[in-house]
Amino acid sequence: MSSHAILILCLAALACQAASTAVTLVVPDIFRGTNLGVHDKVDPTEKIFNVLDHGAKPDGSGDSSIAFIQTWIAACRNHTGRSRVVIPKGTFKTGPVIFAGPCNCSKPIVVQVSGTIKGLNDISLYEEPFWFLFEHVEGLVLTGNGIFDGQGSHSWKNIDGCSSCSPLPASIKFNDVKNGVIRGITSLNSKGVHVFLTNSQNIRVRGVNISAPDTSPNTDGIHISNSNNIKIARVHIGTGDDCIGMIQGSTNVAINNVVCGPGHGISIGSLGKYENENDVRGIIVKKTTFLNTDNGIRIKSWPGSTPSRASAMIFQDLIMQNVRNPIIIDQEYCAGGCNKNQPSRVQISDVHYINIRGTTTSKIGVDFICSSQFPCKNVELRDINLKYIGPSNGGPITSICKNAKVGFGGIQNPPACH
Repeated sequence: MSSHAILILCLAALACQAASTAVTLVVPDIFRGTNLGVHDKVDPTEKIFNVLDHGAKPDGSGDSSIAFIQTWIAACRNHTGRSRVVIPKGTFKTGPVIFAGPCNCSKPIVVQVSGTIKGLNDISLYEEPFWFLFEHVEGLVLTGNGIFDGQGSHSWKNIDGCSSCSPLPASIKFNDVKNGVIRGITSLNSKGVHVFLTNSQNIRVRGVNISAPDTSPNTDGIHISNSNNIKIARVHIGTGDDCIGMIQGSTNVAINNVVCGPGHGISIGSLGKYENENDVRGIIVKKTTFLNTDNGIRIKSWPGSTPSRASAMIFQDLIMQNVRNPIIIDQEYCAGGCNKNQPSRVQISDVHYINIRGTTTSKIGVDFICSSQFPCKNVELRDINLKYIGPSNGGPITSICKNAKVGFGGIQNPPACH
């Protein structure tokens, strides 16, 4: 381990010494019904902890990682009142940064980002797959009009097409965060995933802009696992992978007023890649627009998976513009190779597609390839109106329903499959 990594871990340990014994409990949602904008401005009762006071360099020189962590410790661990960490205007360069709790300050602790933070290009600095890690914190607001620039283009060329390579660092990772807000910031050119939410509860992502080229590998916009009560709204995501991906253990996720594209659309899965995965349930996607994406709404699971469930999903009031696969369930998903002769054992049920319209470049507008062992159950298509805009040859737009029990209502274009 490098001396840089050792120093960062030692500093972070001061802030998370009690976290290893924490028990996961359902906690009240402190932000429910509140105006999240109140945290954008400094409150007179808050104490300001500015990274410049701990040696951060706003001229883009050097490495400000240690200064950032020291500022966090002072605000989170060493203060008992209201705390605000300020990253002011300027350009800061850092390697991996750990902002760890539990905190002794009043809840929530606010991290205000006004400047541009650039990730150092030396990939050997990132011994774990994160750049900024927030963990074991209850009550956290990450806000501002600042930019997290992962400078990912320096790393993408080394991993593109490599299925066995270690994942590149996520720009912002929440691990075991309860009652968290990400608001207003921009994530640019992440090395790996832009925003990764895992083992967390009651998280809101509002007014965030996420951007990377459509050719950038594995740069998912927002990636969710083993987390409950996640609300994403008024977010613009254009990237090289899923705009939003929800894998095992994602429950009660509400996505509203999102613009997705370019990218791979919004995905549930892939599911069933690992043994004993937690179920996915309670997914709602509404009033979302897909622009020039590979997929619209996709549910995908691996063949030969151990049993799990994906249920209670609503996809409503969606617009597809020039989308290749607008509505797709793929239970033969096999990235990197697998045995398709073994059916997926992920049971998909109670899935509702309502008022989805727009254009597609595929002759197959609705494509359901479900498990032969556990067919998809209680799938509803209501008011689907998709127009084919690809080459004129090949016949009209169609739908496929393999091993799926589907009900239909209202407009059906493509025509209902049986």
